[in-house]
Amino acid sequence: MQLLTAEQKREFLARGFSRRTFGRLATMLTAGATLPFFNEPALAQLSMVKDMPPDAVKINANENPLGPCPEAAEAIYGVVKKGGRYLYEETFALQETLAASEGLQPNYVQAFGGSSAPLHQSVLAFTSPSRSFVIADPGYEAGERAAKFVGAKVIRVPLNKSYAHDVRAMAAADPNAGMIYICNPNNPTGTVTPKEDIEWLVANKPVGCVVVLDEAYIHISGAPMGSYLVAQDKDLIILRTFSKLYGMAGLRAGAALGRPDLIEKIMPYSAGALPVTGMVGATVSLKQKNLVAERRKIIKDVREDVFAFMDKNNFKYVPSVSNKFMADVQRPGGEIAEAMRKEKVYIGRVWPSWPTYVRISIGTPDEMAKFKVAYKKVMA
Repeated sequence: MQLLTAEQKREFLARGFSRRTFGRLATMLTAGATLPFFNEPALAQLSMVKDMPPDAVKINANENPLGPCPEAAEAIYGVVKKGGRYLYEETFALQETLAASEGLQPNYVQAFGGSSAPLHQSVLAFTSPSRSFVIADPGYEAGERAAKFVGAKVIRVPLNKSYAHDVRAMAAADPNAGMIYICNPNNPTGTVTPKEDIEWLVANKPVGCVVVLDEAYIHISGAPMGSYLVAQDKDLIILRTFSKLYGMAGLRAGAALGRPDLIEKIMPYSAGALPVTGMVGATVSLKQKNLVAERRKIIKDVREDVFAFMDKNNFKYVPSVSNKFMADVQRPGGEIAEAMRKEKVYIGRVWPSWPTYVRISIGTPDEMAKFKVAYKKVMA
């Protein structure tokens, strides 16, 4: 863990942290301790289940059951024998490969073990007791948990009628906002916020505020990516992960894209070398020309088949372009989730603002066939 400099400490105090609160944070950060919101349960992974039956259908965590592509798997296997070395060069290779694919300079890309760490570190860097955190509702809660830990005010803004982020309401939520978080496509709804809305938000956000655009599911949707805004040196950080379309959730690889000065602000909270298996797998995955299109079609075909089933049986849901969707069960969602578990089908959690909705991930055709049987039974 890198030690905080005197300048960084002064910046903490200038952002509204009390010396007592700052001291607690600084002690944890410089000691290399794990922050409370970095552990998996606190990352809003509330769908984790212990003692899940081996034959259970696991469609609760937005994972990609396809796993890494064969080329990545082979490269990962090959590098395991070198796992006794830190191999920082593999991290540099990923940064350079991703930068080239996005039309960015390498110093605009910082690799991470997934995208949770840069999300939390962005909250630490840009929010404080006097600089709020703005998020959609429902939205992915991990950043909100980090904001609460550092004493930042959390402002939830409901999605609009088309289930996109209400960017104008988010921009107006607080003139002292430190960070506005956009997950596009949104988690949990799987819906897209138009490119034009994101452009408007970046141009009209509060002064000094940074927009963090989480594109964890962007490859699955086919929606336009926002890296061109990074190339324009906007006040924007983009988060990417290889956990979703690339099927590497357990291997941990991701990145933050942004202006070098913004990337530098989130780096004091980083520690150690990154897993070489994740770095190598991610680099090789990026080099597979048809991988994204092929996997996007596979997920889309399964998703549309499930939606046809939902329509045929008059089950209500929010249309999605991602690898998950929200189903309105028209009763407390937890009841349906529990009933599905009794059928050995594990679906996702319920968001407080949408108490009758449950999140369902898209699995394999066989998994979704079992989901259909169980869902029809419990909804009868």
